[in-house]
Amino acid sequence: MLLESHFDVVPAGTGWKYPPFKLTIENEKAYGRGTADNKAGIAAVMGALRELSGKELDINLKLIAGVDEEIGGRYGVDYVMTDYGLKGDAALIVDAGPENLFLGASGIIWGKVTVNGKQGHAGYPFNAKNAVNEAVKLMAEFENYKKMVEQKRSVLQAPPGSPNKFVWGRYSVTMVIAGEKENVIPGNCEFRFDRRLLPEEPIDQAVTELEKFFESAVNKTGVDASLELVNRQQGYHTPQELPFVQTVSESIKKTTGESLPFAAELGGNDGSFFAKNGIPVVCYGTIRADTRYHGVDEFVYLQDIQKTKDLVVNLGKVSKDKIK
Repeated sequence: MLLESHFDVVPAGTGWKYPPFKLTIENEKAYGRGTADNKAGIAAVMGALRELSGKELDINLKLIAGVDEEIGGRYGVDYVMTDYGLKGDAALIVDAGPENLFLGASGIIWGKVTVNGKQGHAGYPFNAKNAVNEAVKLMAEFENYKKMVEQKRSVLQAPPGSPNKFVWGRYSVTMVIAGEKENVIPGNCEFRFDRRLLPEEPIDQAVTELEKFFESAVNKTGVDASLELVNRQQGYHTPQELPFVQTVSESIKKTTGESLPFAAELGGNDGSFFAKNGIPVVCYGTIRADTRYHGVDEFVYLQDIQKTKDLVVNLGKVSKDKIK
């Protein structure tokens, strides 16, 4: 059984009460960038392996402490699983919350749209073509794409606090880059977007749908623009009938006293790299909805690290027929 968490983090940003890169423990919480997402997962697994060390087990356990997860994972876990060829019979991704047992995660497409205009003097706008104005036209047209993908629904439920019962498609503009100076009309404008797929949605199908919409939007608006897909990652969906899924579900109940509902992650995670290599994968961990992951003053509850460690200990003691 493979046990995976990642130790790369997103930038800290500003406005922290606690130092982002120095561990602070206060009121049974550990503060710092990456405490919840996802170093607590590594700590929990290492604690479990230490407790199991020297005991006779029916299964082998391997910790994969990944990198590169926050920027796509191609040169992290994907390399280890696909290029290096690490083998396993099942995988627990300790990169989720403890409110559900997650049987899937959303696929991802990151896109970059470059809009071309004509640079010029801001005092003479009639001699230029403002690339920002052109980009706004295209972004406005992409609101129709957003509405279209938001109608998609997964067979898997969304996590707690979601506006929809089942996982749905999502599209967000996340970056706009243009301009050099107040008195210069920009000749180029770039906007980037994040498209989240349903866990079971084929990524090639989603790419084709996106490219067709882009071509239609350019023709409709008359904007001079190009589209580049800078990252793509297939989502995944693990059937709940698999023995491994039932084993993890039973172990969670044994550890915490709770029977957790099944759901899917709205974000992506490294589980897709196990799934694409034919390894059944589920997700559970310490990242509660209120832990401010990717935000200011990120933290993790110490009790959730303990519970996750105890779960891994219990899983490590099962017989191999409960895994395969």
